Amino acid sequence: MHKVKAKGILSASNGINIYRGCLHGCIYCDSRSDCYQMKHKFEDIEVKENAPELLEKTLSSKRKPCMIGTGAMSDPYIPLEKDLRIMRKCLEIIEKYSFGVTVHTKSSSVMRDIDILEKINRKSKSVLQMTLTTADEKLCKILEPNVSTTEERVNTLKEFQKAKIPTVVWLSPFLPFINDTKENIDALLDYCVKSGVKGIICFNIGVTLRNGDREYFYSQLDRFFPGMKERYMRTYGNSYEVLSPNSDYLMKRIENVCQNEGIMFGIDRVFSYLHKYENKYENQNIQLSLFDNL
Repeated sequence: MHKVKAKGILSASNGINIYRGCLHGCIYCDSRSDCYQMKHKFEDIEVKENAPELLEKTLSSKRKPCMIGTGAMSDPYIPLEKDLRIMRKCLEIIEKYSFGVTVHTKSSSVMRDIDILEKINRKSKSVLQMTLTTADEKLCKILEPNVSTTEERVNTLKEFQKAKIPTVVWLSPFLPFINDTKENIDALLDYCVKSGVKGIICFNIGVTLRNGDREYFYSQLDRFFPGMKERYMRTYGNSYEVLSPNSDYLMKRIENVCQNEGIMFGIDRVFSYLHKYENKYENQNIQLSLFDNL
């Protein structure tokens, strides 16, 4: 871990990343890719220690509230957050200025901050985004060795449902010949239905591989799935998008379940929901004014 003083914290699309790098150890992580120009070792986490101060300065001067996104590049609930509590401070600032928030994580540690997320959701909107990749817990510990188990993540989704905080599940990635099976996807969809998720995001049944990410991924295939790297190289070469042979069939299966269960599906539709700010106090004031005129 090393600390830095960041010059800015909010991206053009209103996203924040308080950490750079990760300790989850996911074998497929795109954030390892060379295109992100990380100047330090991936596991040597860069901590933006002044993130709360920068965020407060930015939000206090922002004319219109909006949704603030977290976790696009680095999970905000890596183990360091337990002691540093920078994410919690940022959530307190978001709540203070009545902004909305979406939190994307693979960690059940987000439960620590459910109290603040409830407060945000009462005033505007907070959304938990959780990634699920496999229903096989043994496989989960190989693909995502240092992160919450699938069962822990599903239990977290259920707790957020009880708290009436909407949830969106990212079903991804699906590694061809490893977790791209009908049985796995059906089990994950069953978890989503029972957890009352509002929406599901799934770009395709596959994984993306770029320089930097691909080399690490292949090294882990050699470690855990002997012979699989050669199969990937024969099938996909250096392709960026690595699709499962069953992608179309399985995507249709996800779409059908979502339609039957009333779950929001479709990239544009779900992203539009995530980016749409809501002011619940404003809606309440409109309703009160209508009653006042009766």
